Amino acid sequence: MNKPGKEELNELVARAINGDKTAFSEVVRRMMNPVVALTYRMTRERESAVDLAQDSFVAAWQKLKTYRGESKFESWLFAIAANKTLNFIKTRDRQRGESSEDTRFEPTTTDTPETEMVQKELRENVLTFMESLPAQQRLVFNLRFYRQLSFEEIAVTTGKALGTVKTNYREAVKKLRRVALEKGWRS
Repeated sequence: MNKPGKEELNELVARAINGDKTAFSEVVRRMMNPVVALTYRMTRERESAVDLAQDSFVAAWQKLKTYRGESKFESWLFAIAANKTLNFIKTRDRQRGESSEDTRFEPTTTDTPETEMVQKELRENVLTFMESLPAQQRLVFNLRFYRQLSFEEIAVTTGKALGTVKTNYREAVKKLRRVALEKGWRS
């Protein structure tokens, strides 16, 4: 009688909307790692990523009654986390005197220590590359590449037009290809 993960998550969210704090705690437990991963890939700062994820869950709890189920709960939650993270990046960059223009990469199965080392280097290169992207491109790339959300889901998550989302992703990928060629990255 076990329900698949998403259906079970939706049931927990429905209970949480009705004030069930235990159900929301379970939602937090299940979604904490993906939200921290999202915020970390955006900030590259572990402590900030955890703080932003926690702030996102507090905001989600406070706004939970406004969730209507028109999009996936995950997309709604990522939108909260993304907005908090983009605001954090703007403030951080302003404080550092940098332009506000602006993770965790899942490892692949490796057979040898050399392959593992190359994969680790590639993951670090991609994360470093992401830091060079404008904030909106970084967010779209993050959601598409790491979370594998559809462009439509990303549009809902970011509140941007579908064409804008596709353009941001296309530009990020174009830049990634150029940097990979220039630096001679191997996979």
